[in-house]
Amino acid sequence: MKAYVKQYKEGTHGVLEFGNSAGNSLSTPILNEFKTHLIALEKDATVRVIIIQSYGIRAFCGGASLVEMKTLKTLKEATKFFMGIADLINTIRSLSKFVVARVQGKVVGGGVGLVAACDYVIANSKAEIKLSELSIGIGPFVIEPVVSRKIGITAFSQLSLDAHIWKSAEWALEKGLYTSVCSSSSDDLNQTVNFHAERLANYSEKAVKTLRKLHWKQTDHWEILLAKNARITAKLALESTTQNILKTL
Repeated sequence: MKAYVKQYKEGTHGVLEFGNSAGNSLSTPILNEFKTHLIALEKDATVRVIIIQSYGIRAFCGGASLVEMKTLKTLKEATKFFMGIADLINTIRSLSKFVVARVQGKVVGGGVGLVAACDYVIANSKAEIKLSELSIGIGPFVIEPVVSRKIGITAFSQLSLDAHIWKSAEWALEKGLYTSVCSSSSDDLNQTVNFHAERLANYSEKAVKTLRKLHWKQTDHWEILLAKNARITAKLALESTTQNILKTL
């Protein structure tokens, strides 16, 4: 399957779907298209709520593309790559519309950051999560602010240290990353997502915009912070230890 990002509308819902045969991982082209489509949906006055979903019935998102990470040779290239995730988080943060995530399977690394940036997250029982960055020689620096904002520093610390351990969907629900967990049935997940998206779409646009600003208070400095963290990650990604680990994957 060729990597892609596409958008379409279902009534007042703007649906943004991404896909990649490598576990729906986030490559630079996907990240760039993601931001472009988000901005387009933000500008569309007929769209009242944005739903983010991924291809298939397996992994929701495999995090930053390991295939692309293996090709990074310079600090400039590596920083640009990790800035893709930073820019995506900041783009979501700047929106005036609620964002609902439909999570149908496992979520890794940068994918956890993407989920944490969404306002409402509906997952199924198979949607385990893991921050695997430490296991490959880097760390979840870019996504730390958005994940800690959602689940707290204690849960983030546990998640980042347990780099080889999957946490259950119930764990993610308990910590506040997920809003709701459904059965493994796709129909159940779709019905729950549509129900909550419809409810959120019916709220006052002005009230939603104002409330979102409240939810994201004290994050104006993230443009600088996430860029700084992207550079830290880039440096670690170029270390020989990390590169040797990546060669085995």
